Amino acid sequence: MPDTEPTLVREQRGAVLVLRLNRPEARNAFDMALLSQFGDAIVEAEDDPGIRAVVLTGTGDRAFCAGMDLAAFASGDKPTEAQKAGLRVFGRFTQGDVSVPIVAAINATAVAGGFELMMGCDVVVASSEARFGLPEVKRGLFAAGGGIMLATRIPQATALELALTGDYIDAERAQALGLVNQVVAPADVLDAAIALAERIARNGPLALQATKELVRLAVTDAAAALAKQGEWQPRIWASDDAKEGATAFVEKREPVWKGR
Repeated sequence: MPDTEPTLVREQRGAVLVLRLNRPEARNAFDMALLSQFGDAIVEAEDDPGIRAVVLTGTGDRAFCAGMDLAAFASGDKPTEAQKAGLRVFGRFTQGDVSVPIVAAINATAVAGGFELMMGCDVVVASSEARFGLPEVKRGLFAAGGGIMLATRIPQATALELALTGDYIDAERAQALGLVNQVVAPADVLDAAIALAERIARNGPLALQATKELVRLAVTDAAAALAKQGEWQPRIWASDDAKEGATAFVEKREPVWKGR
């Protein structure tokens, strides 16, 4: 791969930002530089009112992401001071703590850290050829990048099956478990993910931010979600966007959102 080709490719399509992990020779694994670039891109998306959804995908047909680049780690790859801010944002992302909605376009296998990266996304479109799993126990490790939270997404017995065996599942079973929203032909993954992101991006940005935070929080702490709802509700109800949404409905036109 030419040195001039970025390891994180960015492309904006209207209100949707497409981020493509571009290290196919390493199965799109994260080294410190890519982790930092990814974190920086997420912050820019959160801060840019013109971006209302993000699509995350990988280059090639071998892997969505293989997780951490173990070869780089073994060689002593450590973050520079300039990279540490991006790494902190990546940590937020793996916990689902990013304000902008994220659509995963799983172009190929998503295992280990790649599976955990997918878990940080909000909705998932996957290739019919993709496989999924947490194989860390096969290497004497455990899924420390968010995989231990799998039982908040699927039944506990099934989460333990995947985490304790380290075995892979196919896209059909991943969809049946609720880990994947859509399964499409490999050639259609990115287009389907962008179409889904565009549907999301048409909605009120402030309402999207509140809804994402509240739905995710309710999974782990219903009481905290209800308390947070009490904080969000007066802000949303008094917003310019709420007024615009009602006016656009009455006038039978598309709303023009301001994000406030």
